[in-house]
Amino acid sequence: MSTAETRQRKPVPRQNATEPQQQLTTKPVEPRLKHGIPMQIARSLAMAAWFNCCCVVIFVTQLVGSPLYLINKQWFYTYMAYTKQSFGLVITALTEYGCPTLFRVSGDESVRGQVHLSADGMLQTEFPERLVMIANHQVYTDWIYLWWIAYTNLMHGRIFIILKESLKNIPIVGQGMMFYGFIFMARKWQSDKPRLQHRLEKLKTCHSGSKSGKSSFDPMWLLIFPEGTNLSLNTKRRSDEFGRKQGYPSSKHVILPRSTGLFFCLQQLRGTVDYVYDSTIAYEGPAKGIYPDKYFTLRSTYVRGRPPTSVNMHWRRFAIADIPLEDQQEFDQWLRARWAEKDELMNQYFETGRFPSALAGTIETKTATETQKSAAAAGYVESYVRLHHWTEIIRVFGVLIGLAILCRWMFL
Repeated sequence: MSTAETRQRKPVPRQNATEPQQQLTTKPVEPRLKHGIPMQIARSLAMAAWFNCCCVVIFVTQLVGSPLYLINKQWFYTYMAYTKQSFGLVITALTEYGCPTLFRVSGDESVRGQVHLSADGMLQTEFPERLVMIANHQVYTDWIYLWWIAYTNLMHGRIFIILKESLKNIPIVGQGMMFYGFIFMARKWQSDKPRLQHRLEKLKTCHSGSKSGKSSFDPMWLLIFPEGTNLSLNTKRRSDEFGRKQGYPSSKHVILPRSTGLFFCLQQLRGTVDYVYDSTIAYEGPAKGIYPDKYFTLRSTYVRGRPPTSVNMHWRRFAIADIPLEDQQEFDQWLRARWAEKDELMNQYFETGRFPSALAGTIETKTATETQKSAAAAGYVESYVRLHHWTEIIRVFGVLIGLAILCRWMFL
């Protein structure tokens, strides 16, 4: 089955919106996979070889540069940002060539003029170089697509992610993420708070100047998933039970957010960051009320040939000065109100196939395709997840190639 045929396949029929929630979660008929068992095995071996090779190269590159921490910490952080860029390039290339994915971006008035098509027809964002990013958590690939958003803003080397502690035990990858300065949480606030405070202090330290020269603070995108886990039948059930006990209104498409970690981060970073950027993510394919975690696992997306028909993101921006940060109860109410809005955005997406957008008339389409021009006229940027040029991947191996050439020259 070709890629074009896959995109044109008929969607799974949607459930009636008035049906009870129990009926909405009935197991759907699984869409056909693109690749059979022999091809899946071949793809698994090829992708594992590519990914693991690149991870080893990046980790060795990090070890080579680790002594910089004792010489000049600013040089060290800049060097590690370079290795973080390399990982962003690896996962983008893996997505581009392994599971081509259409991206559709929209937004409200707060991000007008910040979402564009680049000269080569790719998504380009112009978000600030320091921000806190929050998003609903649909599936495990969310962070990959958000990292690509950072790439479209030239910030793929300055993204910091708050994630669960067990991930740092993954060989090589876990140690690499520790070099990146990612923040690992055990979901026990008593032990997490001092660790989080230590990392946030580093993220608000004044240095010699940012990449743009506009701030005395280093560029930083801090990514937080306030829901704490991805959406599934089990996590949704637990969230609903907790919400009923607290008397909170029920939601259909999101999990109740946890406010403690985000509240602490915003309090600590206040004065060094001006905005919270909020992304609402939806995956095209599953019917309304069917959670995407069973469709779009890492295995099904990258190995079995079933990426989302499209990944849809709706962006909003909130000024930190307008967010209640003096009282956690007020902040909790503010955050739950934003998640109720997310739930409505998701509902509109499932009803219409699109998020609402206020970006019409702000997207230049001089070099765009006819499809992109049509989307832009409606306020959407459509682009496939990809690199600007395949030669960028050479950067991943740049340091080690340079060292090999130097050693060869010295010992000739």
